Amino acid sequence: MAKGLKQMRDQMRTIDLIIETRDARIPLSSINMEFERLVGSKDRLIVYNKADLAPVEIQLMVQEEMAKRQQRAIFTDTTKSVSHILDVAVDIARRDPVKYPQFSIMVVGMPNVGKSSLINALRRTGINRGKAASTGAKPGVTRAVSSKIKVFDKPPVYLLDTPGVMMPHIPDTITAIKVALTGGIKDNIADESVLADYLLFRLNRLDSTNYCQALGIERPTDDIHELVEMLARKIGALRHGGEIDIDKTLQFFLKAFRQ
Repeated sequence: MAKGLKQMRDQMRTIDLIIETRDARIPLSSINMEFERLVGSKDRLIVYNKADLAPVEIQLMVQEEMAKRQQRAIFTDTTKSVSHILDVAVDIARRDPVKYPQFSIMVVGMPNVGKSSLINALRRTGINRGKAASTGAKPGVTRAVSSKIKVFDKPPVYLLDTPGVMMPHIPDTITAIKVALTGGIKDNIADESVLADYLLFRLNRLDSTNYCQALGIERPTDDIHELVEMLARKIGALRHGGEIDIDKTLQFFLKAFRQ
């Protein structure tokens, strides 16, 4: 990640616009202050990706707050149209063709916020071309700053994909758990039992039993052990002799939430 940041700094003089991608489910926890220092005075657009998984009321609150700070923020779902994001870059490029003969955008963000998916969606929208950046459900798919990827013809607009950059240290435990819950930290680093326990706590705070219907369990509970027992029997996560497979059940619970 330190190598990735250095590559980004080296490329910065050739960049006209920064698109900082954040996770709409964790609009505060997916902010990396390293990017504040990296971006400096560069023109920036903040894109909250995975908006289809985030409550609408949260989106409205974030947009109001960003407007107060005079920062541009867009919520998006890359499985649908992203033309509104491309329009921002094209409008800037068209204002001054002499200054921007070739408009270059760098896409930055924390791991697993969907930067590469956004680039592919922009390319599909702008020039009707296929996949150009590798994607995956796990953090760390993009390992280095890519070469420029064309996403629009007239004016010519190019994007640079970059590796996801995590903060060197997340001092707040809850922030770290939220990042891990949404897939920004690999599960083999985070403790799945802690993540599942915190997730159940948050679901119960919503004062809703929707998760019971989603998981197919008979009743709500605030005990992670009881949830694991009910869920294991529901999905058949049982070992020989009827013993519950705790790891398999926890993984199912976390995956169900992420989807």
